[in-house]
Amino acid sequence: MPAKLKKSYKFALRSSLYITIISGTFVILLLYLFSALAPIEIYWKVLPVFAVVNFALCFFIIQFRVERFIYKRVKKIYDDVSLLESTSFHQHPITTDMATLTREIEKFAQDKKLEIETLKVRETYRKEFLGNVSHELKTPLFTVQGYILTLLDGAIKDKAVRKKYLQRAAKGVERLIYIVRDLDMITKLEVGDLHLDHEEFNIVEVVENSFDLLEMKAAKKNITLTFDMAYEAPIMVRADKERIQQVVTNLVVNSIKYGKLDGTTEVSIENLIKNKVIVRVTDNGEGIEKQHISRLFERFFRVDKSGSRKEGGSGLGLSIVKHIIEAHNEKIYVESVYGIGSEFSFTLEKVEDSEAIR
Repeated sequence: MPAKLKKSYKFALRSSLYITIISGTFVILLLYLFSALAPIEIYWKVLPVFAVVNFALCFFIIQFRVERFIYKRVKKIYDDVSLLESTSFHQHPITTDMATLTREIEKFAQDKKLEIETLKVRETYRKEFLGNVSHELKTPLFTVQGYILTLLDGAIKDKAVRKKYLQRAAKGVERLIYIVRDLDMITKLEVGDLHLDHEEFNIVEVVENSFDLLEMKAAKKNITLTFDMAYEAPIMVRADKERIQQVVTNLVVNSIKYGKLDGTTEVSIENLIKNKVIVRVTDNGEGIEKQHISRLFERFFRVDKSGSRKEGGSGLGLSIVKHIIEAHNEKIYVESVYGIGSEFSFTLEKVEDSEAIR
């Protein structure tokens, strides 16, 4: 099989042929014109003109050929790179300048490297998330299955055992319901399907409701639930009251869960800017190590993998808090010092004629 001629050689041969034909034709014309009209001495004056014209012609021919040669191949590269975003080259003319082309390729490579790294992070998160979901669902499912199978194997005949096992199975089912319900809520918040009913309400009353609801839970660890000061006048905000109640309750529950014995959970409400208030939930519990803070709002992420699970819950509380606050177009913050305590805070829109607070 004959060897295929290299493309660059074809280009050189064709370009040389064009130059030879044009320059040869030009010389023949000159000789023909000047041979009868002028003495031979004038040829020495014509030769520089010929050299200049021939150089200019060669330059433009080669330049044109190179442009065409590079353009065709670069355009083919553009067309072949299917991962390239459609806006990358359709909004700008295709360049044949090597420096510009190199910069574009380097930028493209960097963007794709960043995209690949992002996809790897997401893939890691996806695997971890699926593992967490599997673990969270598996534990109560196996618990419920174990109690039911025990009852079916004959324990159902014993009334005392039957009642105890059914109660434990019910707790496992309740935990499954918590997980599925919270996952459904997060999904709705993320896709914008969860409707928020904005209304004006007293945020102090919402905090007091959470304190009343969680008083018994806090009493088990002798944790005091308190305001930082006496809020005698109502502080009116505009938001979805039911969802903000859930936010405050989840944050207080979290402070109790990770709080120390005989500790304190303190809530303060402060003016942030003219039309905003910030609600702070502060505890003097175990605190959070710095490397964990950035992941606190991930689904199922737990700082203490064993201890926190004993406290119950779906493991989605902080993730729900973040999504609800962001659905209100507000911000949530966290500050923590390991061994000293943590503070979670979030902003809300204040009603303009609300009583002034500090």
